[in-house]
Amino acid sequence: MQPILASSCKLATTAAEARYRIDAPISPRRGARVIALDDGAATVVRRVAQQEWNAARFFTLVVDVPSAAGAGSGPVPVVAVDGVPDIALRRTDGSNSLLSEELVGADVAVMVATTDGSPVAADAIGRACARRGIMTAGLVLGAQEAVAHTLVALRPHAQVLLVTSDEQDVAEVLTALRA
Repeated sequence: MQPILASSCKLATTAAEARYRIDAPISPRRGARVIALDDGAATVVRRVAQQEWNAARFFTLVVDVPSAAGAGSGPVPVVAVDGVPDIALRRTDGSNSLLSEELVGADVAVMVATTDGSPVAADAIGRACARRGIMTAGLVLGAQEAVAHTLVALRPHAQVLLVTSDEQDVAEVLTALRA
């Protein structure tokens, strides 16, 4: 490896090199969508949503009520759009929306999960984002041993995947994404 010479830094500050410099400020993202995939993640997402963000929107899943037969407690599937199931989301203000509506204008979707992350929702979000060319990220909160099955569910659908036990990392990742 060749060392960086002191004269190299001097060359970078010349007027000839300055014409290649980009002086425009980095623009914020058009829209980050942060979606909690389970109850534990919903608590974290609601706390993080209270901070100041650019154009980020925060959601939890609308889950169906468990029946006496034991069915339910998963995300409410709505209607399939071109073979990809749409799911119902709840904004942090309490109003409901559909995933397909919220992905309009989004350029990144961040899925936040704990030990009970919904594989159905991860699949629906991942497939919908892939069809629209939206980057996806996954943040899994908990000890690595406890979140292994959540990782398996998110891995095919998250281009970036972080396992952490510190919920502050959610805010740090969103800051890094200019959310």
